[in-house]
Amino acid sequence: MEKLRQDIKGKTFESVYLLFGEETYLVRSYKEQLKQAISGEDTMNFSYFEGKGVSLEAVSDLAMTMPFFAERRLILLDGTGLFKGTVQDGWIDLVKLLPETCHLVFVESEVDKRNRLYKAVGSCGYCGELQRQSDRDLKRWIVSGLSRQNLGITSDALELFLQKTGDDMENIRMEMEKLASYCMGCEGVTSADVEAICTERITNRIFEMTQAVSEGNQTKALELYYDLLALKEPGMRILFLIARQMNQLLCVKEMMAGGGTKDSIASNMKLRPFIAGKLMTQARRFSVKQLRSCVELCVSLEEAVKSGNMNDQIAVEMVLMSISSGRAMEQ
Repeated sequence: MEKLRQDIKGKTFESVYLLFGEETYLVRSYKEQLKQAISGEDTMNFSYFEGKGVSLEAVSDLAMTMPFFAERRLILLDGTGLFKGTVQDGWIDLVKLLPETCHLVFVESEVDKRNRLYKAVGSCGYCGELQRQSDRDLKRWIVSGLSRQNLGITSDALELFLQKTGDDMENIRMEMEKLASYCMGCEGVTSADVEAICTERITNRIFEMTQAVSEGNQTKALELYYDLLALKEPGMRILFLIARQMNQLLCVKEMMAGGGTKDSIASNMKLRPFIAGKLMTQARRFSVKQLRSCVELCVSLEEAVKSGNMNDQIAVEMVLMSISSGRAMEQ
């Protein structure tokens, strides 16, 4: 990101950019920033192509055309699929022979780094992979965003806020806007404010459910499940998330048995450290054999639902009841 920031600030642009990565908020943000920095409000020298099947001839003709009463021409290509699988030689040639007056910006959701066009962009321009941000960077971003609204936030409230929102920056942005509006005129944001206004992710509810079943608390597990149904969450999605959670616990348990630490487990599983710590605490309540049985039960019930032999809501209730009662462990 530092490279992109420097280019935008100094207005010294590469001939071609590729933006991709799992943090879609940053991909979209830098796409808009590059567009504004290169072409501004100049619509005459800006062209936009979206989706697969983009015409190489049309893009090449535009790229080789001098900009009209301007220094630069910008061509933005979004979701072309050119960076997966085979690609025409013409795209490689175009990237390598771009005139100084034209800039290409590719924005992709999926990229194969072995792709020939990817390598061509890397040699002639810049490939920007925008990943999930660290806790430290997210906290800095949140504090900065709230400070622009003349709001501070306590450290406890900041931790709680991130627990509720997760690390998706688009979700954080929306929740931060809600929080800023709710706390307008206050001295700062407290944990009580976060509890009052911020929406908790479904994955948090799933974590609470697995915590309840690991403690044998069927009543609480079912209450959390019925809350999710009231929020119109499909039973199949809940079942999938429970299965994923149990599989995560199994992976964590196996890594713990191999001497894995919280930081190493977080790194290997691409989790935030505090989430890895919570999973480790939960995994200690099970043996590896028990967790494997839980995962196998979830998989068998998913198959039963998909084949039409069982209702998805009944399948979820069976999982919760079996695991919390210990019946799944006996398989």
